[in-house]
Amino acid sequence: MLQFGESMFPIGGFSFSCALESAVQKGVVTDASTLRAFTLTAVEQAARGDGIAVIAAHRAASAGDVDALIHIDGEVYARKLSDEARLMSVRMGKRFTEMGAQVIGAPLLRKWLECIDASVVMGCYPVALGMNFAIQNLTAQQAFVVLQYGTASTILSAALRLMKISHVETQRILFDLSGLTEAAYESAARAHLSSMASYAPLAEILAAIHTKAHVRLFMS
Repeated sequence: MLQFGESMFPIGGFSFSCALESAVQKGVVTDASTLRAFTLTAVEQAARGDGIAVIAAHRAASAGDVDALIHIDGEVYARKLSDEARLMSVRMGKRFTEMGAQVIGAPLLRKWLECIDASVVMGCYPVALGMNFAIQNLTAQQAFVVLQYGTASTILSAALRLMKISHVETQRILFDLSGLTEAAYESAARAHLSSMASYAPLAEILAAIHTKAHVRLFMS
């Protein structure tokens, strides 16, 4: 769990800010308080959307149900509204699958990589994460924790490069939001795949703005 959930695991997550760059440029995020609010929205979005998919993918992978995994992947991709959100999910998903196939060597991961290469699936990150953890006999809750922690840490790491804020402040926010993960998991575990939703209009607008930004440090 620590190895595959580590923030510097080489799947390219450091290249993205989850629209924080636009939020800082437009004055939506200006200090620790507004950064916390922005990050909270992002982790709530993740729990209601990708988090449900991670759990569903974990269950499908545990059962060896490739058709279910293909369906889940399509549902995840369809809910990514911005080009950059789709790019982030697909790029990280393929790299995560590649790393898993090479490090773990599981047949299901190799088959999933073949599906990605053949354009049978897009290969979204939540599906790759759920599959990887199921194959390692790690729990769906552990996969969910990695998703939530990764979402928050990606934004907070980007904040250190985008605004005037200290490591202590970002770690305080991360510690605070991590305490919400257990309740979020319980809710996501009871939800059906069709319940996936990520309603957060301002976040989606900021993501769209970033696509046309003249100066960009991050890919999202």
